[in-house]
Amino acid sequence: MPKIRKAASPSVGFISLGCPKATSDSEQILTRLRAEGYEISATYAGADLVVVNTCGFIDAAVEESLDTIGEALAENGKVIVTGCLGAKGDIVRQTHPQVLAVTGPHAAQEVMNAVHAHLPPLHDPFVDLVPPQGIRLTPSHYAYLKISEGCNHRCSFCIIPSLRGDLVSRPIGDVLREAENLANAGVKELLVISQDTSAYGVDVKYRTGFWGGRPVKTRLLELCQALSELGIWIRLHYVYPYPNVDDLIPLMAEGKILPYLDVPFQHASARILKLMKRPASAEKVLDRIAAWRSEVPELTIRSTFITGFPGETEAEFNELLDFLDEAQLDRVGAFAYSPVKGASANELPGAVVEEIREERRMRLMQHQEDISTQRLETRIGKTMTVLVDDIEEDGAVARSMGDAPEIDGLVYITDGENIDIGEFVEVEVTDCDVHDLYARLV
Repeated sequence: MPKIRKAASPSVGFISLGCPKATSDSEQILTRLRAEGYEISATYAGADLVVVNTCGFIDAAVEESLDTIGEALAENGKVIVTGCLGAKGDIVRQTHPQVLAVTGPHAAQEVMNAVHAHLPPLHDPFVDLVPPQGIRLTPSHYAYLKISEGCNHRCSFCIIPSLRGDLVSRPIGDVLREAENLANAGVKELLVISQDTSAYGVDVKYRTGFWGGRPVKTRLLELCQALSELGIWIRLHYVYPYPNVDDLIPLMAEGKILPYLDVPFQHASARILKLMKRPASAEKVLDRIAAWRSEVPELTIRSTFITGFPGETEAEFNELLDFLDEAQLDRVGAFAYSPVKGASANELPGAVVEEIREERRMRLMQHQEDISTQRLETRIGKTMTVLVDDIEEDGAVARSMGDAPEIDGLVYITDGENIDIGEFVEVEVTDCDVHDLYARLV
């Protein structure tokens, strides 16, 4: 009797654009697709339809997202759009009216509903499957841990609240269970992300949740204390400089979480910060940085800044350069102001021409290069623990406690051919350049 050949499962292609928050959303959607029995296709041709998770924060991201949707339509023809661009009015439908469906960000169920409308559901939808059972888009030894969605700030240059809504903190028990699952699956580093990590729990008035049979308050300090019990690296991103950040410094001093802060200061001029509707002042920031480093000398501070904000004078830009000299930040990113559609800052007087915005960005980055290099030079001759990300012909590529994946520097281990990806090793730093360190095994 001839064998009956089982029909192939419907296949879904997936493209993920944008920031780590979008990556986390993509992992949730892919996990649900796989849990329901859909195949994940690596090619347009092999997919019954394609899901594109878009970014829509700045004009360049909008253009990339629209181009990607167009490419998927041309190569496959059946496309579902999700993500931040989907929340920006009708721009997707106007540009690509043939898309099957459009949703906003963090909309896993809406995406699944759209998939079900065009591909047969294979069995009952699976709800709230999280890694390690789920799909991850990061290497096996590190993972993003999203603790909240949305933001309560109304920064004048930003449209994130209109795209992702107000702050919604995840229940702390759910967050800690996901973190524990990831640690048990072999993850060595968790990167804690959200739009505003410092505000975790504000929306629920720091409600008490439960993990491991014990009460835990929904607040960043208690979250970090609990995460530190997992025995892996805990790295904090998108930390607004609220006073409660000071409470985290003792945890870093005790080695419970990484001595690393990603704090988006954005500018140093009091007038520009006020126009941006940003908290804090440069003087207070400098005092706090000094206090943080006094308690944790090895602290790495990363920040981002905007150049050419409407009304920014040359004197105010120089004030920002002076701030960099005083702050001695380890890692800095800079963006020339982009007049994002819908941002209230676009209505401010004194628009700075694009050439000057970009010229100031380049000057800032060149100015910061010397500072970053000098900070790295202080590590030469010291030993440190690093996490191995890759093995190459010339040795291993790793990261130190002060280096987040994809945005910071690397540690090149010249004699690291016989170590494994995802392994912690001790090295001695032998040299550096503007961004990276060079080391040998101890």
